[in-house]
Amino acid sequence: MATMIRSKPLVELDAATVRFCGDSGDGMQLAGTQLTNTSALAGNDIATFPDFPAEIRAPRGTKAGVSGFQIRFASTEIFTPGDQVDALVAMNPAALVTNLVDLMSGGILIVNKDAFDEKGMAQAGYNTNPLEDGSLDGYQLFAVEMTRLTRLAVEGLGLGQKESDRCRNFYAMGLTFWLYDRSLDPTLRYIDDKFGKMPAVAEANRRALKAGYNYGETTDAMASQFSVHKADLEPGLYRNITGNQAVAWGLISAAVRSNCELFYGSYPITPASDILHELVRHKNFGVRTFQAEDEIAAVTSAIGAAFGGAMA
Repeated sequence: MATMIRSKPLVELDAATVRFCGDSGDGMQLAGTQLTNTSALAGNDIATFPDFPAEIRAPRGTKAGVSGFQIRFASTEIFTPGDQVDALVAMNPAALVTNLVDLMSGGILIVNKDAFDEKGMAQAGYNTNPLEDGSLDGYQLFAVEMTRLTRLAVEGLGLGQKESDRCRNFYAMGLTFWLYDRSLDPTLRYIDDKFGKMPAVAEANRRALKAGYNYGETTDAMASQFSVHKADLEPGLYRNITGNQAVAWGLISAAVRSNCELFYGSYPITPASDILHELVRHKNFGVRTFQAEDEIAAVTSAIGAAFGGAMA
């Protein structure tokens, strides 16, 4: 068995808060979810906060279209995803300008340097390039050519440029996983399960993930890694639950305890769709769901069901 020799010092932390942010199509929710699952398997206590854009697929590169995912993982029991972040990964200028306020002074700032072109900076409202004008001197800035390096990593697999660029979130994941000494194995298993029927896409994501990890290991810019030991939690069976799942289960419990049918009228839109998806799975508790054609139809259906005696 090969033994990994650590080339950089490892700094131990009690907790770390990381936020991925980028365009709504950049896969930030997936990046955050994978770091969450990996940290849970490592034994950390975790709390997360997904942040979805308020608009339905706003124009790419605009501030309205920024999507994010924040995770806090710790060696002690925690109850919130954190107020400020220790490390911010920003995939474009809009993500940087809308999230920088939450990065602690002296925090780690990883950005996709390739996205900071004239158009991208104009969309974000920058008059000068923040990577060059000194405005980020209060942070540990790592400007990484993620787009170029991802394309190089997946070269030769027959993917188009658009498909290649979709792997950038795995590159960002790999770099972040290296930074916090996380194992790649859970995410590699996820890639096999999710993309197993698309061998080229699966291999591209594997390559991008490993390329990001190797960049952290080999670049002189990043001088150290960080480690958060597993938490001393009470032994038992734990469940990873989202806020939307908790809402759905709470509604079901309230309806059962009130001896009422539960009716949910919903227009599908992220992130509320998750509540609809969860409730559909529990019709055995007298749950009735209705996917409406628009918001007004959903509201009026709930009003009607309430008048009919249901918890709606």
